[in-house]
Amino acid sequence: MKVAQIVNSLEQMAPTGLAEDWDNVGLLIGDRGANVRKVMLCIDLTGEVLAEAVAAKVQMVMAYHPVIFKPVSRVTADANEVVYEAARRGISVYSMHTALDVAPGGTNDVLADAMGLGARRPLEPSAGPGDCKIVVFAQAEEVADVARAAFTAGAGVIENYTDCAFFGYGIGSFAGGPGSNPTIGRPQQAEAAEEVRLEMICPPRRVADVCAAIRSAHSYETPAIDVYQLSGVRDGCGMGRVGSLPRPVTVATLISRVKKATGIKHVLLAARPRPKASKGGGKGGLVSVVACGAGSCGELWKTAAAAGAGFYLTGEMRHHEALAATNAGLTAVCVGHSNSERITMVSLAARLAKIMPKLKVTVSKLDRDPFEIV
Repeated sequence: MKVAQIVNSLEQMAPTGLAEDWDNVGLLIGDRGANVRKVMLCIDLTGEVLAEAVAAKVQMVMAYHPVIFKPVSRVTADANEVVYEAARRGISVYSMHTALDVAPGGTNDVLADAMGLGARRPLEPSAGPGDCKIVVFAQAEEVADVARAAFTAGAGVIENYTDCAFFGYGIGSFAGGPGSNPTIGRPQQAEAAEEVRLEMICPPRRVADVCAAIRSAHSYETPAIDVYQLSGVRDGCGMGRVGSLPRPVTVATLISRVKKATGIKHVLLAARPRPKASKGGGKGGLVSVVACGAGSCGELWKTAAAAGAGFYLTGEMRHHEALAATNAGLTAVCVGHSNSERITMVSLAARLAKIMPKLKVTVSKLDRDPFEIV
């Protein structure tokens, strides 16, 4: 199995175009043509995790947090030991980060599932440009080869479907210049030919590769290729999640569910003390609308409160955010930045193994949050 095949599968789950503008997702280290038998998933590719991958004879790592975040001026053992060592050993590294947070079934949906949240929606729906549409015209006898080249380069993926395209017949006209070498007709002579219009969806980051693949497979000296920027993203995409529980439960029950799902023994709880004569507040208060935001999403408490949530789960939030949230009547729970993300690795491993059954998928045992309560 090739790195490129695994990359395509990961991008089906979480298209890189969904990531935040400041993020650095996708294949960060490696060769798309390299062979892979075993892939390891982790949140942070630390030196210990990389050593674990080497010992397990892993050829590719999906590290949720980008191992290369800011531009690097050199790749040396003293400047960035993990990047250097991964490249030296031929281990490819891919990052999903905020693309996985935003995507349906990703980080925030796994958190929502852990709390038993039924119907849910993003706290902050994604907006902005979506995928691109690539259109090319080719002769009927070669359009299948052109389409296959485009699919291999990353075009034609719509959610769980691949090789998606539309074909339409028509007539194209052209006249080659004095120095041209047309496949049909002669230079400086007007021609008309039956052609097939091929349309495919393509992630923005794959446009250059797909266009190059089309030109390589096309018989025309200068094939006509159109690229259209589409707006919007798929339903259910966005940061955070909010929704209603099947039935109201206590805050203590939700905390127990979170601890069980994450495997941690303690959480940080920010809540107003329950007055003696009141039935709400504290760990005994009942909540029916719940929200979550993986990682550093403390600032989303306002959006959660505005959506009617009484309980908000996140990785970390600032002191004053916690005070403001509780003053607004919201109960907030923090589990640690990467603890809110790590449970997604098990879900992601199962999804990847289902799509690619011949690939051995493991989850790092040494990957852990750098903080612990002692």
